[in-house]
Amino acid sequence: MNHRVKGRKLGRTASHRAALMSALATSLLKHKRIKTTVAKAKEARGYVEDLITKARKGGLHHQRLVMLKIHDKEVVKELFSEIVPKVGERPGGFTRVVKLGNRKGDAAAMAILELVDYNDIANQRAEEKKEARESKRDAKREADAKSEVQDANVLQETKL
Repeated sequence: MNHRVKGRKLGRTASHRAALMSALATSLLKHKRIKTTVAKAKEARGYVEDLITKARKGGLHHQRLVMLKIHDKEVVKELFSEIVPKVGERPGGFTRVVKLGNRKGDAAAMAILELVDYNDIANQRAEEKKEARESKRDAKREADAKSEVQDANVLQETKL
């Protein structure tokens, strides 16, 4: 039975797992997206979201709590000065896990873990698709309007 057992062990000791989560969180906050296995991404997601929530509260105490987990001063500064203001109004869900498929060497399930508000490339593509759909829809409406006018003209000619 697995009752009340939270989190994944990932085949590591507790200290190794803590170091892994710290390293994944540091890399994610530094680069805004990382490529890792699905299990690690899902486990790191909660870890990072907890850090961002603490950083949102602000203050020296919360900064020191975050620094216990992340040992890179530059990343902590970036978290408090850039990332928190950008995600400030979001009620949660600061990260996204996108599954990629299996790795070639060992067939491990791979995923991208990314900060949601920093995904400019995907946001641009979504906007371009939306604009393309709207222009296609407008073109179709114009063509339908033209065909209705032509049909009306044909009906008038046949009546004469």
